[in-house]
Amino acid sequence: MKVLTGMISSLTLLSLNLVGLSQVQAQTQVFELQEVPVTLFGNGCPNGTAKGVLNADSLSITFSEFEAKASPPKVVSKSCNLRIGLNVPSGVSVQPINLKYLGFADVPQAGSADLNVKILFEGQELPTIDDPNAAFGPGFSGTWSKDVGIVLGTINACENPVSSIFGINTNLTARARDIPANQETKIRIDKTDTEIGPVLFQIKFAFNPC
Repeated sequence: MKVLTGMISSLTLLSLNLVGLSQVQAQTQVFELQEVPVTLFGNGCPNGTAKGVLNADSLSITFSEFEAKASPPKVVSKSCNLRIGLNVPSGVSVQPINLKYLGFADVPQAGSADLNVKILFEGQELPTIDDPNAAFGPGFSGTWSKDVGIVLGTINACENPVSSIFGINTNLTARARDIPANQETKIRIDKTDTEIGPVLFQIKFAFNPC
């Protein structure tokens, strides 16, 4: 029985590792639980705090915090960009199908806050089924959540292995130009507590043997 094995990249990019998939195991379509490195860049990404964990059909990205907050009269933007190297072994196809994240915003009167997310593949922005962005007006205070369907064809490695790059660019903007002097505009992506730690982004995959 042929075994399909994915190798984790030794470069700075995160590589998906499809470990020990046999023709029988492929019917369950799961990834092996494994911690792998993550590449992040941007002024909102704390250094040295990120990791990725493959669990079943999901890749969970964990790091300590991602928030923008502004006191009057400031406008503050924070960015955090994620890059994942997808190394797909021959004999299997992979498709990112969904991205989940949630957060909190607190906007005083006369303030505003924005969430902007771009999902990328090979440097090109992907269309999505659901809007990955949000705008929060004066007086909003509460939680929000996103469950975004991704429009991307299957990464086909049936004949030969394929290496590609998947990315998530996220920008948070807090505006406090005209809010009361003793208040603050805040927006953040919240952590979801799981058995693998505090998750900020969760990417779901579909994969199939050829």
